[in-house]
Amino acid sequence: MRLQNKIAIITGAGSGIGRAIALIFAQEGAKVVVADWTEKGGQETVETVKQASGQAVFIKTDVSQASDIEKMVRVCLENFGRVDILVNNAGILKMGLLHQTSEEDWDAVLSVNLKGVFLASKKVIPEMLKQGQGKIVNVASVAGLVGFEGIGPYCASKGGIIALTREMALEYAKNKINVNCIAPGIIKTAMTKGMLDDSTTRQGLEAQTPYPRLGEPEDIALAALYLASDESDFVTGEILVVDGGFLAK
Repeated sequence: MRLQNKIAIITGAGSGIGRAIALIFAQEGAKVVVADWTEKGGQETVETVKQASGQAVFIKTDVSQASDIEKMVRVCLENFGRVDILVNNAGILKMGLLHQTSEEDWDAVLSVNLKGVFLASKKVIPEMLKQGQGKIVNVASVAGLVGFEGIGPYCASKGGIIALTREMALEYAKNKINVNCIAPGIIKTAMTKGMLDDSTTRQGLEAQTPYPRLGEPEDIALAALYLASDESDFVTGEILVVDGGFLAK
């Protein structure tokens, strides 16, 4: 198995992409810490992992709060002794034109999506330095590479994740800590449900995606598996776009 005996923390693992990553990591031999601010979703992910004969624990976590991040890492160490992999996946989306976006919404999106990556990485990296290696996978978006109308804070946060990924990769490559990023295209999750339920919007997004379907959470989970595995040891600072050709046009 590709992650045999590895220990992974996955934020935003209570649903969608995070849940899919947690499940495939467990199936490949990892023990998983499921971090999410929704207890119901987080516990459901743990049960899904256990039903697949994997090991997982849940910790209720608001990634924008340093105290929650400290507790998350402490729970991981108490249960599993170390942390080999960190997947910074937690994210939120607020819709609206920029001039109509409130300061509160701007702060909320940047705090979860970008500050959360900083806080979790800041706390996990010292553990990886002690071990002499580690894998960090940040989940950004094609919205961090091109503009999308009506989601300014989200675009800014995901662009920030991409820039931070490259910076972190340079800082820690000498320590054998790989830091990479996935930029998903249009993926069918609870976050995109509102857009995809609108037939006109869905048809437009499908028309912009050369591959004959939209993305599934499992598509991103498989990319995360590669970046978390030993197969990617010589890969760092990269942005892996998984979008069915969305950006190729």
